[in-house]
Amino acid sequence: MEKCFFSADILLPKTDFDKWAVIACDQYTSEPEYWEEVKKTVGDCPSALNLILPEVYLSDDNTARINKINANMQKYLKDGILNEYKQSYIYIERTQNDGRVRKGIIGMIDLEAYDYSPDSKSAIRATEKTVISRIPPRVEIRKGAPLEIPHVMLLVDDDENILIGSIEENKDNYKLLYDFKLMQNSGSIKAFLVNKEDNALIEMSIEKLSKKHNDLTFCVGDGNHSLATAKECYNQNKTELSRYSLVEVVNIHDTALDFEPIYRVLFGIEPEKVIADFKQYCKNLSGSKKEYRCIYGDKEQTFFVNSPEVQSVATLQNFLDEYLKENKNVTLDYIHGIESLKKLCKKENSLGFIFKGIEKGDLFKSVCSDGSLPRKTFSMGHACDKRFYIEARRIK
Repeated sequence: MEKCFFSADILLPKTDFDKWAVIACDQYTSEPEYWEEVKKTVGDCPSALNLILPEVYLSDDNTARINKINANMQKYLKDGILNEYKQSYIYIERTQNDGRVRKGIIGMIDLEAYDYSPDSKSAIRATEKTVISRIPPRVEIRKGAPLEIPHVMLLVDDDENILIGSIEENKDNYKLLYDFKLMQNSGSIKAFLVNKEDNALIEMSIEKLSKKHNDLTFCVGDGNHSLATAKECYNQNKTELSRYSLVEVVNIHDTALDFEPIYRVLFGIEPEKVIADFKQYCKNLSGSKKEYRCIYGDKEQTFFVNSPEVQSVATLQNFLDEYLKENKNVTLDYIHGIESLKKLCKKENSLGFIFKGIEKGDLFKSVCSDGSLPRKTFSMGHACDKRFYIEARRIK
């Protein structure tokens, strides 16, 4: 098995980390007020907010925003607001909103070792089916950018904690790079620069873990479409810099890492009619019973229907795909967290679906045996605990 995870030339801001760091762009997509608050917090300070395009602002023509993003990247590089740490790994400790600490290692992967096709046998695989239509807008953002500032999180199946455990033991010997509170009640984060002599510990551990699942080394936990975009950009312009992508690696057995379902909310519908249509759709299916809880306004319905798929979300998504084809004016959003879903479902003509998600201990086995799961199957933790944009890397 060829090596697929490497140290990287990592860029970090010199000051004002609390203004620089912002949450992943695919969060709070139906809550523009969250992003407006981010703007107020950042003000005129240099920030990752100025280097990304939050999906809440995506439109048919993003040209002006993309040009501004690229110009901001060039300005930050020219103004010298970033420090570069050559051929480095960074050890991360993220204190979540609930007080638990999630640990990770930042480096870069070889995109030659990543394949997002559903039946991939590569060392790095997508956990969920990639929505091809979501890639082109991201390509437009990345292809002209001199920097990447990703929110990609890869999972490794390390029940003995040999990878991150060996680095955590030595953290007192490492340089502290940052330690600060994250905005909007998202906890805090600190990072350490791994000593060069310990780089070999990381690389040997990953080599050992790659043999555990027939050379499946990493599953993509968060940022699947961002990574697919990096791969597509590399395919279009193969250079030494574009061949790699910055990621954080997290142990799937980390006790602070929870798998939660990504729920569905429909807008512009008659809730009770959609529920009846879904029940009718499932009448013709065989398989085991799956439970669904529907919320609309101040009402709730809980019911069981037949489902041939292992995961509850698969049956629901199959129904929704057909429903949306026939109802072009209806919109669908993917929501992290029951409270956010309830809030959205108070709007008139909206309907939320709640269901049981996948157990994280089954993920690697499932990907090995069945390939990619349905898109947007699970989320790792609450929205406020998602990866923040902090580290960057030159890609041109």
